[in-house]
Amino acid sequence: MGVSGSLALIKLVVGLLAGSAAVVADGIESAGDVVASGLIWVGLWLASKPADQNHPYGHGRVETLAGLGVGVGLVVIGMAIIGRSLAGAGRAHAPPASYAVWPLLASVLAKSGMSVWKFKAGRKIGSSALVADAWNDAVDILSGSVALVAVGLTLADPARFIAADHWGGAAVGAIVVFLGFNVVRETSLSLIDTMPDDETMRRIRKSALGVSGAMDVEKCFARKTGLRYHVDLHLEVAPEMTVRASHCIAEEVRNKVKADLPWVADVLVHVEPHGGCECPPDGNPVCGNPGTRRLGHGQH
Repeated sequence: MGVSGSLALIKLVVGLLAGSAAVVADGIESAGDVVASGLIWVGLWLASKPADQNHPYGHGRVETLAGLGVGVGLVVIGMAIIGRSLAGAGRAHAPPASYAVWPLLASVLAKSGMSVWKFKAGRKIGSSALVADAWNDAVDILSGSVALVAVGLTLADPARFIAADHWGGAAVGAIVVFLGFNVVRETSLSLIDTMPDDETMRRIRKSALGVSGAMDVEKCFARKTGLRYHVDLHLEVAPEMTVRASHCIAEEVRNKVKADLPWVADVLVHVEPHGGCECPPDGNPVCGNPGTRRLGHGQH
């Protein structure tokens, strides 16, 4: 936030003094970064609060909501940048001063380091909001480069490219809008409990089946609540097993999945008989493979 705030102030002041719409546009975008990073910081702080009676799954969704807020904010900022940049595109004016390129160069270098750092940290802790902020910094590199090219064209040949500075600012805004919509899409998928990728689900199943007595996984669902996943798992065990024994296996599966996969917050295990369970009209289920003895009601 400190770096983004400093860059925003420098670019806005230099852009206004040098008369560069592209530099001012990039400065507005950097000012938006301060707000976005602040929102994510608050979201991460609230998401780290432990579960309580009213929030048994924890407060992780606050972090996702923070990412969604960043996406919406980027769309609004991008549209504002486009409008401001194009406002003076048709008017005759002097080309920007040559020193306008220096804050853009400094911004590209600073944002390159920040983007790499945030990507690494965000993926390590599984934070969609922090990854969204990393993408925001990555787009800053692109937007700063676009602004740099636009200012360079205007300085190189003012007679032909006097409007390039304005169009460069508009391009910066368009990039920000595109990123904002992408962030909104990704965070919205988490909020509607979209299943993780196949490899993630395979790792959960593999960990569960590593417990002795776990014969198969019939169903497995997972939803992301902020930084980590909550898993619902239907575990198949031997039909003749007692409730106590099957409960012990289920608890061992729960603990093993959480130990093997740190990004899993908790696992709800539902025990089922291996081979299926038929429930005829007489109310006495027949569980297991063909030939398995009939069990009394409540023992399946």
